[in-house]
Amino acid sequence: MPARVPKKATAKRKPALPVALVKEHLNSIYGPIEWRPRMIAIDELIFTVLTQNTSDLNAERAYDSLRKVLPTWGQVIEAETQKIADAIKHGGLSNQKSVRIQKILVEILKRIGHFDLEFLAARPLEETREWFTSLPGVGPKTAAVVMAFSLKMPAFPVDTHIHRVSKRLGLIAEKTTADQAHPIMEDMIPEDDRYDMHVLLITHGRQICKARIAQCPRCPLAEVCPASSAKQG
Repeated sequence: MPARVPKKATAKRKPALPVALVKEHLNSIYGPIEWRPRMIAIDELIFTVLTQNTSDLNAERAYDSLRKVLPTWGQVIEAETQKIADAIKHGGLSNQKSVRIQKILVEILKRIGHFDLEFLAARPLEETREWFTSLPGVGPKTAAVVMAFSLKMPAFPVDTHIHRVSKRLGLIAEKTTADQAHPIMEDMIPEDDRYDMHVLLITHGRQICKARIAQCPRCPLAEVCPASSAKQG
């Protein structure tokens, strides 16, 4: 079973900026946002595992290579682990990820006898989250990505960009970890806004609120952001 998040991490706190204000300002430059399914759930799950500790571009190369070498998930289960590792080498940590992918697929097959995970969309949010996070090596972010992007469920994935931007905006405390941020952000953001906010925040983190040098003068939230270097004294 997945580890429980400490109570203090899920406690409600008043954000420095209202979520509605953040959404309004970011939507003015990145919106409107429309939900579009990227992959079926099992494909999204394995792809998201490949994104761990690497760029999306490297993960895409690794995923495409894996599907070319081993076109079905059944073949991935039956293959030598080294063959999988060789196929996904572009994604980094291939030895660890190859083992993890096989364990995930085996566990899914043991549970339901197939790889069609779309039935999970009809289950309660927390039940589906627990189903995913009880798989080997699947954490809150991976689960939330599959739920939000494949199953159209109101989960809120927190990646590196969202974690950074949310701390700078004061939506979460500075010492809040990414795993702790998932329930905090979901508690803070209305269900109907979670997908939009995820896309808006991650886009903002990639384009303006960058890790090394934030482009504060270009930011639509510069005047109200607690971390902005562009605010007038």
